[in-house]
Amino acid sequence: MENYDGVNSKNCISIEDVELDKNYAVVISTNGGLWRYIIGDTIKFTSKFPYRIKVTGRTKHFINVFGEEVIVENADKAIAEACRQSNAAIKDYTVCPIFMNEGNNGGHEWLIEFTKHPENYEAFMTFLDNSLREINSDYDAKRTENLTLAFPKLNIASENLFDDWLKHKGKLGGQHKVPRLMNTRDTLEDILKHQNESLLMN
Repeated sequence: MENYDGVNSKNCISIEDVELDKNYAVVISTNGGLWRYIIGDTIKFTSKFPYRIKVTGRTKHFINVFGEEVIVENADKAIAEACRQSNAAIKDYTVCPIFMNEGNNGGHEWLIEFTKHPENYEAFMTFLDNSLREINSDYDAKRTENLTLAFPKLNIASENLFDDWLKHKGKLGGQHKVPRLMNTRDTLEDILKHQNESLLMN
């Protein structure tokens, strides 16, 4: 995934050249390579003899604004570990970048809907951050001494916020889901705007 740049990528490799436990985007082609189609899943090979894979996420759902290469599998594991350590539970979440500006590092901004809130939100985010650093060496390198990425920011979602937002967009149900990870702020800011407007109406 580190060299992934869409359907026109010149970095495609054959199945014989894959490495185990490395993320890949799946590209389908004809024998002659006359066309390509990216199905949208990211996978890891767990075996080469025979070939076995596991799905790790989606090509559109990752954050790599600062070279941190965070995928959904990383985020899911980190938030699960944070919940375990803080005795919390979540319903849904989404994450977007905080872009660098003058005098400030970049970072990640999380919006999380809890079904069981942790006693201490800062401790929860510390568990999440530490777990993500253990899972992902690229993220860890960018977090070292807050060199590129600052400590992650938490927004707490109101009850059923994600479902309400999807319903507001006419996308509740079926295959529609809130993106877990994004390289832009558009979706998260729109969800927060919907939350603020709902609070003002109530």
